[in-house]
Amino acid sequence: MFKQFFQIMKRYLMPYRKYLVGSVVLNFLSQWLNVFSFVVLIPILNILFEIDQKVYTYQEMSWSTINKEVLQNNGYAYVQELIATHGAFLTLCMMGIGLIVMTGLKTFCYFAASAVMLPLRTGVVKDIRMEVYRKVLKLPLAFFSAERRGDIVARMSADVGQVETSITSSIDLLIKHPIAIIVCFSTMIFVSWQLTIFVIIVAPLAGYIMGKVSKKLKGQSAKVQALWGDMLAQLDETLGGLRIIKAFIAEKKMEERFEAVNNDYRNSSIAMTLRQVSAHPMSEFLGTIIIVVVLLFGGWLILNGSSMIDASTFIFYMVILYSVINPLKEFMKATYQIPLGLASMDRIDFILKAENPIKELPIPEELHDFEDKVELKDVSFHYEEGEEVLKHINLTIPKGKTIALVGQSGSGKSTLVDLIPRYHDVSSGEILIDGKDVRNVGIHDLRSLIGNVNQEAILFNDTFYNNITFGVENATMEEVIAAAKIANAHDFIMESEHGYDTMIGDRGGRLSGGQRQRVSIARAILKNPPILILDEATSALDTESERLVQEALERLMKSRTTVAIAHRLSTIKNADEIYVLHDGEIVEKGTHEELTELNGYYKRLNDMQKL
Repeated sequence: MFKQFFQIMKRYLMPYRKYLVGSVVLNFLSQWLNVFSFVVLIPILNILFEIDQKVYTYQEMSWSTINKEVLQNNGYAYVQELIATHGAFLTLCMMGIGLIVMTGLKTFCYFAASAVMLPLRTGVVKDIRMEVYRKVLKLPLAFFSAERRGDIVARMSADVGQVETSITSSIDLLIKHPIAIIVCFSTMIFVSWQLTIFVIIVAPLAGYIMGKVSKKLKGQSAKVQALWGDMLAQLDETLGGLRIIKAFIAEKKMEERFEAVNNDYRNSSIAMTLRQVSAHPMSEFLGTIIIVVVLLFGGWLILNGSSMIDASTFIFYMVILYSVINPLKEFMKATYQIPLGLASMDRIDFILKAENPIKELPIPEELHDFEDKVELKDVSFHYEEGEEVLKHINLTIPKGKTIALVGQSGSGKSTLVDLIPRYHDVSSGEILIDGKDVRNVGIHDLRSLIGNVNQEAILFNDTFYNNITFGVENATMEEVIAAAKIANAHDFIMESEHGYDTMIGDRGGRLSGGQRQRVSIARAILKNPPILILDEATSALDTESERLVQEALERLMKSRTTVAIAHRLSTIKNADEIYVLHDGEIVEKGTHEELTELNGYYKRLNDMQKL
C-alpha cells in the first residue's frame, strides 16, 4: 500500500518539495519542544512532593562525558540552587512559566507545520485535476464512445475529491506523526531503555490488529466509487433522455433503476464507513491497554525497589508514552484513509494511463495552408478487429470543390469524415492533404485547416460572442458581427436581452435548433478554414430553419473545399461529385444527374424522399 502511495507522491510532490522540507523542520522543533516542556515536570514534581531529598553538586561536562546521569544531576543541582536562592514557591512559579513558554513555542511550530503544508496539499490535488482534464482533452473520441460519460465525470470529480480527502491530507499525518514517534521513542530510550524494550514487545500486537482491519478498505472504496459512477451515469442518461422517458411513460422504470443502484451505493458506503470509523475507538482501546500494561510493569519495578527508574522519572516516562500513543493512533488513521484514496487513484489512472492511439511525430511536417487536394487512398477502418466499418475507400477532393457523401445510417459516412482531421487513425491506407500524410503533420496544423458544422450544434454555456469566437484568437467585434450576418444569426442575436453578451444556456438550451445551428455556422465562418466538413447540418431542422441555415451554409461553402454528409438529397444536388456509401464501401459516384440516370442505389434513395 505505502509503495503505491509513495509512487503517487513522487509523481506530484517535486514542485512542492520546499514545503515538505519546511514541514519536517517545524515538526521536529515542535516535538523536541514538547519533550523539553515535559522534562520541566520532573523537578516540579520533586519540589511539590519532596520526593528527592538528595543534595546534588555540579559535575563537569564535555561532549565525551555527557550522559543521562550527568544531565539529570546538573539539572537537579540547578533547581536546588534556585530553591536555595528564591524559595520553593518562586522556583515553582519560574518552572511553570518555563513550561508555558515552551508549550507556546511548541503549539506555534505545530500550527506552522500544518499551515506550510496547505500549498502542497491543495497544489497536488490541483495538479491531478489538471492532468486528468488535459488527458480528457487529448484522448480520442473512440475512448468516450466506449465509456459512460457519467462514470468519467465521477472519476474527475468524486475520485479526485477522495484523493484530496484521503491521500493529500495523509501527507501531513505521515510527516508529523512519524517524527513525533521517533522523537518520543528516542526520549523513552534515553530515559529507560529497559522499559522501552518492553513497550516495543507489546506495541506491535496492536499494529497487527489495526493492519488486518484496514486491508479490506481499498477494495470497498473502489466498489463505492464505481457505484457512484453508476449513479452519475444514470443521472446523466435521465437528464439527456427526459423527453423520451415522459413520452413512453417510463418514469417508474427509471426510478426503479436509480433506486437499485442508490441502495447498492448506500449499503456499500455503510460497510466502508463502519470499518473506517472503527479505527479511532479501536486504536483508543488498544492504546489504553498498552499504557496500562506498561504502568503495571513500571509500578511493579518501583514498588519492588528497582534502581532502573525513580517515581518522578517514571511519571515523565508515562507522559511521553502517552504522547506517543496519539501519533500512533493518527498514523493508523492515515493507514485507513490512504486505501480509500488509492482506490480512487486507480480509477483516475484509468484515464491518465489510457493509451492514445493518435500519436504525433516528435518533429511533424508543417502544413500551414491548403493548396491542391485531399486524397483518400485505399482507406479501411475498424473500431474492433474483424469488424470493418470502411473498406478500401478511394476518393479525391480537389481544392474549391464540393463532394457529398450519402447512404443509409451506419454506412460509415461520419466515420469517413472523422478520419480527415484524425479523430481516428486509418486502419490501413492513407489520407493525404497536398501529398502529405495526415499522420505525419502536426495535429494543430491539420485541424486549423478544417472547419466543422455537425448535425447537433455543440455550443457552450457562455455568451453568443464567446461561442462564435471559440478557438479563434483576437477576433474583433466587427469580424464577429460580419460572421453572424453571413450565418443569418445577427438579427436574433440582437433581439436577445444583452445582444452578443447574452448567455445562451447549457448547450445553447435557450435557443431553437435553427438558431443553434446558425451560431455554429457563424463560428465556422469566423475560423475561415479552407476545408469544411458538414455532417447532416440541416437534417434536424424545420423547413423555415432549414432554409435560413441552407442559405448560411451556401455562403460558408463559397470558395471552400467542402465534404458534406447529406440526409436530405435536395441539399446536395449541386455538389460537384456525390459518393454513395453502402456497408462501408463506395458503390456509386457521380453528379446528381449522373446518379439518377444509373437507376441504382442513389436513385432509389431519391425516389423514396420524393414520396
